[in-house]
Formats: sequence, structure tokens, C-alpha cells
Amino acid sequence: MTTRFVSCCLVLFVLLSCRSHSPPQPAVQTGLDRLSEYAQLFRHKRVGIITNHTAYTAGGEHIIDVFARMEGVTLTALFGPEHGIRGTAEAGAKVESERDPVQNLPIYSLYGETRKPTPDMLREVDVLVFDIQDIGARYYTYIYTMALAMEAAAENGIPFVVLDRPNPINGIEVEGNVLDTAFTSFVGLFPLPIRHGMTAGELARMFNKEGWIAGGKSASLTVVPLRGWQRSMWYDATGLRFIQPSPNMPDLETAILYPGLCLIEGTNVSEGRGTHMPFKLIGAPWIDGKALSRALNQLHLPGIHFTDTTFTPKRIPGMAERPKYQDQRCQGVRLRVTNREVFRPVLTGLHLLDQLHRLYPETFRFRRKAIDRLAGTDHLRRTILSGGDIEALYQQWQRQAGEFDQFRKKYLLY
Repeated sequence: MTTRFVSCCLVLFVLLSCRSHSPPQPAVQTGLDRLSEYAQLFRHKRVGIITNHTAYTAGGEHIIDVFARMEGVTLTALFGPEHGIRGTAEAGAKVESERDPVQNLPIYSLYGETRKPTPDMLREVDVLVFDIQDIGARYYTYIYTMALAMEAAAENGIPFVVLDRPNPINGIEVEGNVLDTAFTSFVGLFPLPIRHGMTAGELARMFNKEGWIAGGKSASLTVVPLRGWQRSMWYDATGLRFIQPSPNMPDLETAILYPGLCLIEGTNVSEGRGTHMPFKLIGAPWIDGKALSRALNQLHLPGIHFTDTTFTPKRIPGMAERPKYQDQRCQGVRLRVTNREVFRPVLTGLHLLDQLHRLYPETFRFRRKAIDRLAGTDHLRRTILSGGDIEALYQQWQRQAGEFDQFRKKYLLY
């Protein structure tokens, strides 16, 4: 009896040990994780995939490998967005087409000679798939790569499938002005607010039904939805591994700051590129960091604290080839999100620009075309340069955000 009891205890201990060391299952399944449920969409089809280094299953398998082993599916073409299919090219850098050495497939660049798949690229494609992790801000170009690919699919009679992924900065908050289409560019192609609070799949539904795709065309669209995602979730609540979507987006805190701090790119102030803390630092050689941090903290902006700092931007291959003020000592501020639930990145970005102009009117400069494209309007630049009321501008923007919040409801999946 004693021996049998001991043996049973040992077996139970081993089973419990194995169970306790099993990796926890993520709270959220992406569209890619649910691919087997939609296998009929691809059976006996030639598949092209628009993707990059972020398209992994929860188990760590890349989308290319997932499709390559699917029965009855022929993978014929790959397409890469800004930063390339491996996510290593610097922001704005032209990416060349190439060939995948493992699968022996063409990798067509959609951030080089063309940003839209050509008929020749799609000649051997029966179904076009999109799977890239977005960041939740209007400026991020992946959603416009998706839109132009949807346009190409519609023109060529090819079904389009979006494998959905979470909005990492939650799907509730909507903030910022809706883009004025007079300022359309590849960092703002459609009338979206700066922080749209939508997933790529939801945006695809909106682009398709609102006639925003060129010529008012509609693609034959299928969205493979997330399972388990709730709109209130930040990315670290999903159980999924955060893979930096671009070289200067290393973590979730950066993504939270980005909708406001990206506006600094439209000025002669460093946004922290050339350091390993982009969008968490801003500065320039002519800034007094203590004075700037004091002025900003006195505004009592919600959920954010500023501390003075110094940094020297350096060339970092793949991240910052020629950063502003390269090899020059900059003074400025370090931004720390203290409460992400109440933090408003766009509000913070507006006040940051306003204080820079008020403190340094002789040296602070807007890069006119860049700031107007990013802001999606020239009202921001004009308001600040004229000494106008930045809070009143923000409230005007928030009325637009509120209208968009209502407008988007018919496209929400979660």
C-alpha cells in the first residue's frame, strides 16, 4: 500500500509539474491563429501575402511558414510594406524588391517603385492576404498599404483577406482632428482622427464601404476576426508577444506616446531618433531642459510627467541614418506616462509644440509641409505661430473625434 501510494504521488507530481511549466495560453487569438477555421478560403488557391516580421502566431510560427504547410495551398508571392518584409529599413527609406531564399518566392516592395501591387505582381495570385501589426495612429503607413492593395485586388477581381490583430493602444479612445483631405499623403490617406481606436480589419471594412478606395471600388473582403480581444485591452493584456512593428517603435510605452510625439517630426526639434528611446525624448542644442520641463509640468497634463534630460543623437543603422542634431549634445525632456488610462497623447503633443514656440520663438521652427501633412491640417501650425488658444483648438479637434467615434460604430467588430 505504501509503495503504491508513493508511486501515485510521484505520477501526480510529474503531471502537475508538466502542467505548471506549460506556457500560458494568450488571452487573445489573432486572425492568423484562427486560420484553420477559414481554410476553405485558400484551398486550391494561389496565395499572395502582404506581411512583415510581426505576423507570427501565438506559438511563434511566421505566416509564411503557416501558409507554406497548408494542404492544397500554393504560395506564389510576398509583398512588403514600409521598413520591408523584415522590418529593418529606416522610416521613409525606399525598399527594393527581392527574392525569398527559403521559399524561392518574389518579395515585391510596396514602398519602392510602387506602393500598390501591379497587375503583373498579381498575375499568379488568386487570393491576397494582409497580416501586419498596426500601431493605432493615423500616421502609420501600414493601413494605407492595405488600402492600396485592396484597390488593386478590386481592380483585378481578387478576393482580399485581412487577418486581424489588436489595436495595441486599445480600441476605445479616439483623439485628434479628422484629416482634411486637402492634406492627403501617405501618412494620412483618409479622413481618420490621429488616434482612431480601430483594428486593421475594422479599418478595411470602413475603407471598403465608404468608397474611399480610388474610383469608389469595393474589394471582395473577408476579415478573419480576433477571438478574446476586448476594446479596453492594451497590448500587454492580450498575452501576445510585442514585436516592434518598426525600428523606432520598440515597446508599448512608445506606442502610447506616438500619436502625440510624432508631431515633433514636423519641427526642428529632435524626437529622440538616434537614441534607443525614440518618442520618449525630445530636445535640441538650444533648449533649456529644466525650463521646458518646468513649463510643461505646470500645465498638469493628465497621465504624463516631464523630467529634464540630455542626449546626443547618433547614427544607428536601420533606425536613424541621419538623425537631427547628429553627434550634438541636446537638452530637452524625457516623457514618462504615469497613468495611461487618462493620458491624452494628442493633447500632450499640442501643448509640447505650443510651449516650444512660446519659450524659443527665435529658434523653434516648423517644417511646414511635414507638420501640415502629419497634423492633417494647417490650423495647428497657424494657431501656434499666431499665439492662439491651443486648448480651444484641442476642444475643436475633440468634437471631430467624437463625431468619428459615432461614425465608426457600424464598422466595429468587437
